[in-house]
Amino acid sequence: MAAADESSWPADVVEVAKVIDAWGVKGWFRVHPYAADAQAVFTSRRWYLQGPDNRPRPKDALALPRLLHVTEVKEHGDGIVACAPEVADRSAAEALKGARIFVSRASFPTVGDGEYYWIDLIGLSVVNRDGESLGTVTDLIDTGPHSVLRLGYPSVDDKGAPAEGERLIPFVAAYIDSVQLDQKRIVADWGLDY
Repeated sequence: MAAADESSWPADVVEVAKVIDAWGVKGWFRVHPYAADAQAVFTSRRWYLQGPDNRPRPKDALALPRLLHVTEVKEHGDGIVACAPEVADRSAAEALKGARIFVSRASFPTVGDGEYYWIDLIGLSVVNRDGESLGTVTDLIDTGPHSVLRLGYPSVDDKGAPAEGERLIPFVAAYIDSVQLDQKRIVADWGLDY
């Protein structure tokens, strides 16, 4: 059996950042992480790249590598800079501008009890204490003090046609009884009529 191509994407990749520009002359590049806590960017040494959406690459641009073996990543001022052997100089770093960075979910740092990555909550079904379905987590909203679960559920519009309803539940202990990742379920103290 042949070994898997090293640059083939793992099934659990998550988009975590994008390259915003070159930094210096030795191939370093500036990175914009999507999360305020960018630990996944700092801990993973294998970054999978994809070109920016809806933007064609110039014909004379250097080829975009599919995989970077990051040798160093560090905070610099109010941003993050990184380097990899696949990016030899400033021209190669400039060619990365706009590239989307993905890492394997398995390389994320372990979280403590009662802590969750948003990516692990999206798609979970939410039920109340009576077992009634409240919907499925489609997104989370960061309000500063806490996050809010955004749920989608089947509904009907004013004319009786099928529609997607939305329900917002604060992701705090006062309303969330349990998160059961293994069962893909969240139990909330929340009514259908809230």
